Amino acid sequence: MAGHSKWANIKHKKAATDAKRGKIWTRIIKEITVAARMGGGDLSANPRLRLSVEKAAEANMPKENVQRAIQRGSGNLEGANYEEVRYEGYGINGAAIIVDCLTDNRVRTVAEVRHVFSKYGGNMGTEGSVAFMFKHCGQLFFAPGTSEDRLMEAALNAGAEDIISDDEGGFEVICPPHDFAGIKQQLEAAGFKAEMAEVVMKPDTETLFEGDNAIKMQKLLDALENLDDVQEVFTNAVIEN
Repeated sequence: MAGHSKWANIKHKKAATDAKRGKIWTRIIKEITVAARMGGGDLSANPRLRLSVEKAAEANMPKENVQRAIQRGSGNLEGANYEEVRYEGYGINGAAIIVDCLTDNRVRTVAEVRHVFSKYGGNMGTEGSVAFMFKHCGQLFFAPGTSEDRLMEAALNAGAEDIISDDEGGFEVICPPHDFAGIKQQLEAAGFKAEMAEVVMKPDTETLFEGDNAIKMQKLLDALENLDDVQEVFTNAVIEN
């Protein structure tokens, strides 16, 4: 992709995340609550909860907020009962979009998501309409300058599926989603701190957006991201910044 910089996009995404700190806290609290409800409040026995608590620490969330969310999820405190729901659709030029939500009101959430798709030039799809274009996996990015040989040895020993190098000298480590927490921990113990590390829906192929279409696509993605019930938005569109 001529002119496309993976590292510029990663920095842009991190900056956008920092700018939405309050909303990020709300999303993490929901995730902690659901993780605790589904797998219990013991971090050592619940990898999903452990990852959520790590995200909370990275976002500088007060520990008492984290504990309250765990207690709510474990049934020790009253609170909203969130459920996971996924919507799929198409953006500008048919780009694939997946919208993962945590909601206490499905009717409200689907109406809001459908409205955003319609308003910004996309349209909702049916269940499974685009998910087949993505792979559910753990994804860790390591900056240019990382030792390829040492990272490859550590990642493969930890159980990673693949290590991909890019034209800028950076690396992407792919792993099974259920092994993500352990692999991230092992890589950190070996001295490798990821620039970004998440469990994602990774597109099989990507489409570069430039010019007016890039602006339109970004507006659609931003509007989806800004919905209160939306946790994550995944797309096969790569937007040139």
